[in-house]
Amino acid sequence: MAVKPTKAEKKVAYDSKLCQLLDEYSQVLIVAADNVGSNQLQNIRKGLRGDSVVLMGKNTMMKRSVRIHAENTGNKAYLNLLPLLVGNVGLIFTKGDLKEVSEEVAKYKVGAPARVGLVAPIDVIVPPGNTGLDPSQTSFFQVLNIPTKINKGTVEIITPVELIKKGEKVGSSEAALLAKLGIRPFSYGLVVLSVYDNGSVFSPEVLDLTEDDLLEKFAMGVSMVTSLSLAVSYPTLAAAPHMLINAYKNLLAVAVATDYSFPQAEKVKEYLEDPSKFAVAVAVSAADSGAAPAAAAAVEEKKEEPAEESDDDMGFSLFD
Repeated sequence: MAVKPTKAEKKVAYDSKLCQLLDEYSQVLIVAADNVGSNQLQNIRKGLRGDSVVLMGKNTMMKRSVRIHAENTGNKAYLNLLPLLVGNVGLIFTKGDLKEVSEEVAKYKVGAPARVGLVAPIDVIVPPGNTGLDPSQTSFFQVLNIPTKINKGTVEIITPVELIKKGEKVGSSEAALLAKLGIRPFSYGLVVLSVYDNGSVFSPEVLDLTEDDLLEKFAMGVSMVTSLSLAVSYPTLAAAPHMLINAYKNLLAVAVATDYSFPQAEKVKEYLEDPSKFAVAVAVSAADSGAAPAAAAAVEEKKEEPAEESDDDMGFSLFD
């Protein structure tokens, strides 16, 4: 008969396992495990088996093990995990892609009935339609202010009803009604709260960012740097082209307002002295741009003409 380990031996084994996982894995998902059953947790372990390990435990034990391991190894990055170990949480150590692991965890949500005293995580709306209940149940709906009518010997709900709002506790009447209607409004599973990656901690929403999102944010940052650089006249790589263009505009303005000139300003002065030249230049440019399509159309039309010659052209008319 196997000897049952003592509580002290269990703590030592747990501490050893957690320290081993911290050394072996550099990526950790901190997940909330509220209302998650043992069978559900076992299915999650099976689904993640291969490149991930799920570890649950008391927060005090996890904090103590992490703190001691950080001191023994000199790796203070582990201490970033301590503020995250609050509430009913667990750790998923992984070597796989964080986004893929997070999506795999989300697959194992299961429906659950509304139990009395439970805080609703979402709004619960009862849809309209036939309930299949006999007319003797109408008083039950009246207590909850749900409009009904009798249709073909059964109770029918007329309009959608918001039975429970998010954050409210489920009452006995609401729980009984949902049970009668066979509605399981809630779903529970492991929920990723934070992500730990090589000492850095960030929100799981970061995992949903695409390359387009990153490019958009980068472009926004460059735009802000450019605006700030131009406002304070501080040269940066992003603002340099704008500064050069602005300086060129200022030189043109000085050249136009004074007798000073340079080659690039001569044409501008010429146009200002005789605006008709600018109009002619625009017309020539438009003509040049339209000439190419017209020539191409003419060539195409010529290709479509038949290459036959009449007998009259050859001097051999059949009617002479």
